[in-house]
Amino acid sequence: MAPSSFLPSIILPVLLSAVGVQAHGIASALVIDRTFYDGYNPSYQWKSPPPTVVGWSVPDDLQNTFISPDKFSTPDMVCHLGAKPAGAAAPVKGGDVLEVQWTPWPASHKGPVLDYLANCNGPCETADKTKLKFFKIAESGWVDQASDLWASNVLAGNNNSWLVRVPEDIAPGNYVLRHEIISLHAAANPNGAQSYPFCYNLAVDSAGTASPAGVVATELYKAADPGIKFDLFSHPTAYVIPGPALYSGALPVTQTKPAAITATATGVYAYTVAARARAADTMMTAAAAAAAPTTLVTAPKAASPILLPRATPAL
Repeated sequence: MAPSSFLPSIILPVLLSAVGVQAHGIASALVIDRTFYDGYNPSYQWKSPPPTVVGWSVPDDLQNTFISPDKFSTPDMVCHLGAKPAGAAAPVKGGDVLEVQWTPWPASHKGPVLDYLANCNGPCETADKTKLKFFKIAESGWVDQASDLWASNVLAGNNNSWLVRVPEDIAPGNYVLRHEIISLHAAANPNGAQSYPFCYNLAVDSAGTASPAGVVATELYKAADPGIKFDLFSHPTAYVIPGPALYSGALPVTQTKPAAITATATGVYAYTVAARARAADTMMTAAAAAAAPTTLVTAPKAASPILLPRATPAL
């Protein structure tokens, strides 16, 4: 066996073992309408070729680590350590509920769960993460003070999954979903809060027209914010969720245990409004006066095949 193929076979189990010992958790997949879309796992960097997934790659996150407040102003705060855009996008419609799946999250790591969207204004697969402007579409913090139940506990209790709804009024296009847990178990200490942001590409089909203003991820929080510098164990009476105000068009969703997965898919490359309009016109003509469903159309990608949805029954 060649050394180049032999060494990864030894190194990978050792590294993954280390991850398991120090694990906090990673957002590992999306489920939309009971269809599974794989996210990213640091082990994928040793696969040849690595799989094309809808989750942004974070190959440096081998120990399931976090972004500390002194790094909030760095590019790592966008989508985690050294994150790079995903090679595909999960197709969704305005109003759809997305399920974000996590690896097991420890009960002691209490804190809020937050969700943001940013319009890529083009294919997210080639987006500059430092220029993405995020608007908050969901937030949940201290859910029940009497039982000390936090959003992160709700996530863990629902099979390590979290539900978020895409606003109905946003314009169609390509968006990055930034999903995040902030752990507060050490946040009483300076630089003690722990941010775990993960990103997914979405191709959003919508009848909306709104283009919400956003904030670059490096300006979402400050180390001294009351929701970041917070003593979980000093008998607090209130908690202020950090970050910008919730988008006015944000839609609520009740957190429940996820439904069974019935299919898997790889995603699409990108979304174009012009292609959508042409597809809709074609269907309207074919169906005469009948109302035609909106169709996602993939955009051309140079020097690589287009990734079309390929749904197959789940095992």
